[in-house]
Amino acid sequence: MGVNVRANISHIIFDMDGLLLNTETIYEEVYRSLVEKYGKPYPFELKVKCMGRKASEAAQVIIDDLDLPISVQEWLDVSQTAVRAKFPEAKLLPGVEKLVRHLHKHNIPIAVATGSSSTNYKVKTTHHKELFSLFHHILCSGDDPEVKRGKPNPDIFEIAARRFNGETPSPDKVLVFEDAFLGVEAAKAAKMHCIMIPEKRLDRKYTTSASLVLDSIEELNLEEWGLPPFD
Repeated sequence: MGVNVRANISHIIFDMDGLLLNTETIYEEVYRSLVEKYGKPYPFELKVKCMGRKASEAAQVIIDDLDLPISVQEWLDVSQTAVRAKFPEAKLLPGVEKLVRHLHKHNIPIAVATGSSSTNYKVKTTHHKELFSLFHHILCSGDDPEVKRGKPNPDIFEIAARRFNGETPSPDKVLVFEDAFLGVEAAKAAKMHCIMIPEKRLDRKYTTSASLVLDSIEELNLEEWGLPPFD
């Protein structure tokens, strides 16, 4: 029997934190240590609210949820210094390198669309520059002037799609890879397909908008999306 093709994908856009790199673990460790200084916990549900957001937006969520006696800028000054010290330790998640190299080899246009700033992106990819050079482009919405609204708004993915050379691909030909609920909602708002690879602790109620949910990129069947199978 042939493979049931979900969609004939021509372009792919990847989130980065928690999807390509294990940087969500770094954020969680740093944020927990910072809020503990105020005698506060950093529960997983709060982390879920922050995932996929720009740093300033995540800061506001944490401050509001925990009623912290600091400003957004004060939080950013301390937290960004702490996470940047750890970002060079970031590792690729399982299956990422194989997939990126395979798609590049077969001339499938690929891009990264992340809530990170361009400065943080450079530090996070310190030991992975060659692999990330295979992407057509990197959109860092943390300081990209064209991205006015963060996830769950569709802006980041719509703008990333427009930056591929040539015609902007039709949304139904674009596949987004995400780990965060807000990112999935953004892809859905952009009318694109979305494969979600959520953190194992995430309540499955946050995954219902995804086109497909996998435990790992290693489980991906490319033929289901009209893409060349792994060699």
